[in-house]
Amino acid sequence: MTPSEIDRIFRDEAGRALATLIRLVGDFDLAEDALQDAFAVALDRWAAGEVPANPRAWLVNVARHKVIDRIRRQAVFRGKQEALVHEIELNVPAADEPPAMLDDDMLRLIFTCCHPAFAPEVQVALTLRTVCGLSTTQVARAFLVGEEAMAQRLVRAKQKIRLAGIPYEVPEREELATRLEGVLAVIYLVFTEGYVATSGADLMRPDFAIEAIRLARLLDRLMPDRAGIKGLLALMLLHDARRAGRETAAGDIVLLEEQDRSLWDRAQIEEGLRLVDDALRVPGLPQPYLVQAAIAALHARAPSYEQTDWRQITGLYGVLLRIGPSPVIELNHAAALSMVDGPARALDLVDAISARGGLRGYALLPAVRADLLRRLGRKDEAREAYQAATAATQLEPLRRLYARRVREMG
Repeated sequence: MTPSEIDRIFRDEAGRALATLIRLVGDFDLAEDALQDAFAVALDRWAAGEVPANPRAWLVNVARHKVIDRIRRQAVFRGKQEALVHEIELNVPAADEPPAMLDDDMLRLIFTCCHPAFAPEVQVALTLRTVCGLSTTQVARAFLVGEEAMAQRLVRAKQKIRLAGIPYEVPEREELATRLEGVLAVIYLVFTEGYVATSGADLMRPDFAIEAIRLARLLDRLMPDRAGIKGLLALMLLHDARRAGRETAAGDIVLLEEQDRSLWDRAQIEEGLRLVDDALRVPGLPQPYLVQAAIAALHARAPSYEQTDWRQITGLYGVLLRIGPSPVIELNHAAALSMVDGPARALDLVDAISARGGLRGYALLPAVRADLLRRLGRKDEAREAYQAATAATQLEPLRRLYARRVREMG
């Protein structure tokens, strides 16, 4: 097996393997260290051709033995050694059976990371680091903070889980509602990392998107008739349905207006549209994820980019701004408005957003501004904005897109 194939298996299996290990050993750091040790063993054995039929179960089993060995070596555990080892040896997952709905290790891990004892930004950071397997550097970049500050934040969060005895479990049904908003936000961030990666050579990480959709399905079965959950699931399905049309064989970005819509997954789109309709029938106030899903549904239903109902999309962004205002929603609203009132009006709004400073460091702000300037024929300013967008991103396909735009302007 080649190193790239091994790396792909690691990416696919690391999150669920870690979640199971945390359940077994009850300690984030110990589980992470053991999994790294198991990866090192796998790199040697699998490269030599000893690839197991179930890589995740193999990784969990090797890591479990690494934990047991470590406990036996540490004198501090001597008093509890036998009980700890016995518990870890007994709690071995059934490798060949899918987890039950309420016994899913990844869902347990997300609810642990999203415990109300943590501030919202800590919940998201801990999940991105633990569930998604992002490096501390990548998580820090997503939060626009320094790597050292983010590392300290993550260490404190893990210590709090251990010292406060925060349980590794899906909470009781009566507690689910209070934890739901944070869990939905985290699942969507997992999906977002799969839809457009934070950094690296690849535009997408489909394994993250698929995992986020799987978790949302579990949550929908756990808490049926919740418009927010159905809206989020629909939103992710509708976005992910365009995956095959979003990049070329060489890995370059294909923008929405240039995509071959025959490549879109029509079955997934139909499921997403049904979920939007179901969620709209649930009584209650409009939910942000449902409104975003309704926007995605308009894109999915449009026979072409030119025939998209931009006026209705702009109106829905207005609804989003009323129920959950944020600078990012304002930026998306301005981009949609440019298709209705033209790029000049949208540019005024984008410059106003930029002047307020709420999106300082946000990589897509200069990119949207550059596109509006390009459409207005203000080439020199557009080039400067594309240079700023290039400097702001660590994603190679975006860098190539911006370079291509500059070349197209001559």
